[in-house]
Amino acid sequence: MSRAPSHAIVLTGPPGGGVIDDAAVAALRDAFPDPVAREQWLCPGDAWEVLAPAGEPVVVRATAAAALARYPIDVNMVPADSFRRKRLLVADMESTIIQQECLDELGAFAGVQHQISGITARAMRGELDFEAALKERVGLLKGLDASLLQRVYDQVTLMPGAETLVSTMRAGGATCALVSGGFTFFTERIATRLGFDRHRANTLEVSDARLAGTVASPILGREAKLQTLRELAGANGLQAAETLAVGDGANDLAMIEAAGLGVAFRAKPILAQRAAASIVHSDLTALLYLQGFRHHEFAVGR
Repeated sequence: MSRAPSHAIVLTGPPGGGVIDDAAVAALRDAFPDPVAREQWLCPGDAWEVLAPAGEPVVVRATAAAALARYPIDVNMVPADSFRRKRLLVADMESTIIQQECLDELGAFAGVQHQISGITARAMRGELDFEAALKERVGLLKGLDASLLQRVYDQVTLMPGAETLVSTMRAGGATCALVSGGFTFFTERIATRLGFDRHRANTLEVSDARLAGTVASPILGREAKLQTLRELAGANGLQAAETLAVGDGANDLAMIEAAGLGVAFRAKPILAQRAAASIVHSDLTALLYLQGFRHHEFAVGR
C-alpha cells in the first residue's frame, strides 16, 4: 500500500462487540494493492487504524467502506498530523451527549408529544427553519408547570461513552463546551454532571411557575453554534485544525463543517453526508479513537 502519512483510516465498532476481527482487517487489506503500512490496534476487536494509501481521500474512504460493508463497522479517514488530538471539543447535547430530546419529553407531559416530535424530526432533517420550529414547539407548552423540567431531567440518560469522552479530553488539556438548541435548564445540569467547561443554550421563559410558551432572545441555533466554536477557539489561541465538533442534526452542520474534525453522530442524512466523519455503530468513545487515543489512555470520571 503506497503511503500518504497525512491521513489514517480508522475502523470503530460497537464497544465490546469484537466485530473488528481478523476477517474484517483482511478485507480492508485486500481492498488495496500494496501491503498495509503502520497498522495498529487502538482497542482489540473495537478499534483499528492504518495509514491511508495515496489517492483522493473520498475515494480511498469509499473503497475501504465498500470492503467492509457487510460489517457493523464505521470507516473514517482523519488527518494524522500534529493536530490530531484536539484541544477544543464543542458538542451538541440532545441525541448526542444525552439520548433524549428534552422538548419531546416535555411534550409528553403536555399531551402534545406526537406533534412536537414531528416538528423536531423535520427541523433536525433541515426541512424547517430552526428558530421558527423552536418557537412553534415551545408555544405548545404554554401553561405547563415549570416543575416538570426537573422531572424530565431526572429521566435523562447519557449517551454511552459521553463521560469517557469528556473526561479523557479534559485530562489531555482540552476545553470542552456543550452547545444546544435546547434549554439552559438541561445544559447547566449536564455540563456540571460531565465536567464540561462551558455550556450555552436557549432560555425557557417562566411566568407564575408555569412555562410562558416563549423563548428568550436571541435564539441559539446553527449560526450561534458556529460562533461558539470560533469564539472558544480564538479565546484559547487555537487554530481550526485543533478543534472537534460533534452533533446529530441540521443545526449542527455549520460548526461541524468549520471544525478541524467534524463528526456526525448517529446523525440525520443532511449531516452525515457532509461531515468529515460519521459514527453509526460505535458510541462516543469513537471520537477518541479518531484522535488516535488507545483504550488504555481513556480517563474515567473527573
